[in-house]
Amino acid sequence: MLSHMSMAYYNTREIQGKQAHDPIFIEKMKSKSSSSSSCSSSSSSSSPSPPSSPSSSSSSSSSSSSSSSSPSSPSPRLVVCVPGPVIVGAGPSGLATAACLQLKGVPSVILERSNCIASLWQLKTYDRLRLHLPKQFCELPFMPFPNDFPTYPTKQQFIQYLEDYATKFDIRPRFNEGVASAEFDSKLGFWRVRTTGAKGGDETEYVCRWLIAATGENAEAVVPKLEGMAEFGGPIRHTSLYKSGEEFRGKKVLVVGCGNSGMEVCLDLCNHNARPSLVVRDTVHVLPREMLGKSTFGLSMLLLKWLPIRLVDRLLLVVSRLLLGNTSRLGLDRPKLGPLELKNLSGKTPVLDVGTLAKIKSGDIEVRPAIKRLKCHAIEFINGRTENFEAIVLATGYRSNVPIWLKEGDMFSKEDGLPRKPFPNGWKGECGLYAVGFTKRGILGATMDAKRIAEDIERCWKAEAKHCTPFKGSLFPLSSSSSP
Repeated sequence: MLSHMSMAYYNTREIQGKQAHDPIFIEKMKSKSSSSSSCSSSSSSSSPSPPSSPSSSSSSSSSSSSSSSSPSSPSPRLVVCVPGPVIVGAGPSGLATAACLQLKGVPSVILERSNCIASLWQLKTYDRLRLHLPKQFCELPFMPFPNDFPTYPTKQQFIQYLEDYATKFDIRPRFNEGVASAEFDSKLGFWRVRTTGAKGGDETEYVCRWLIAATGENAEAVVPKLEGMAEFGGPIRHTSLYKSGEEFRGKKVLVVGCGNSGMEVCLDLCNHNARPSLVVRDTVHVLPREMLGKSTFGLSMLLLKWLPIRLVDRLLLVVSRLLLGNTSRLGLDRPKLGPLELKNLSGKTPVLDVGTLAKIKSGDIEVRPAIKRLKCHAIEFINGRTENFEAIVLATGYRSNVPIWLKEGDMFSKEDGLPRKPFPNGWKGECGLYAVGFTKRGILGATMDAKRIAEDIERCWKAEAKHCTPFKGSLFPLSSSSSP
């Protein structure tokens, strides 16, 4: 059980985590950088440290050491030698990989910048969120969902499932350790992973033979730069900071982005008596969540076992037209490629309708074209029309942050932060580098990668155990500041 002091610390970190993606908060922090810098240095000395992993002696020494060096110091305060792999990210992908490794007898260390597992789900999702796919397609390896969970578990149920998963496999991430850099040392043949603590201090270096990037495709919120953002005057909020339509009750709100999140946020706003409009900038496939008595996803997977993908796409579109009508009449033009073929080629996921189309048909949600610029409490669209709005919600998605911290240019693309090799070959790189959760195929894809990674590392682990000796203290001496 966490102490009251630890819980207070975690609550503080949650608030900071939410503000970190708020564009208005970021602008305020820029203007107050000098004052907040002095406050941070004074508060970090008095803040309680987060609880460390009880399974690692090096973790406890990291917590008990005093920080006397600057976060930008070229040499870390503590060096931790990890016999197994280091996993960056404690989301579903990182948890799945750690469990697969543990079952093969390979220990691992998970580094997580937030204060909890699955921080995207716990801190950056709206209240009404449910899994968009049936639970059997969202299970992590070796542990099904409880039988009493509904077909589409709620956000709270999925988080509880992940917590139970971590408990079952005794997975204890090192929280509040953000990875600043990870680089392969060719002279030593090991990865050097440098982390900083919650306040930007407590720098630690982890030295490991294998490095697994599990931060996934949704690590950082994408906040587009819209002309006139400073002039708008009303709240501009990314969906990572949106919780419920209650705060927008009675207000006219523009939702930018027509993916699953944008559609569902519009529906949530309607249910709270707001007046939403939806910006549709591109073509989009909208499919019913269920058809012919089965989930659309499950039916697609079944048909693909017997039929070519283009024929399955045609069947899906015919049934969708019968159930939903012609979406082009609502301002939702379909792409030329079918939904499954488009998903395979570009990773763009079709929208599974949960009631939003009915609201668009009734006029409760209005469709708008792309934005030209923002004005004072008004928005000008590319068709020349200007309309008043009181708030903007950006359902503009997320991106990978791997290029920011991983000093490597072969496996991951610098442009989108995803593996250069397409699925199913993007999970393994050179020099013991792996990737999990970057397949654009959800938890199913992450599970496949996690099992492959565990099998590959197990072979190396057993082979090297016969010929290699453990880390030698002379190779990786601890710095003087961390000595007892």
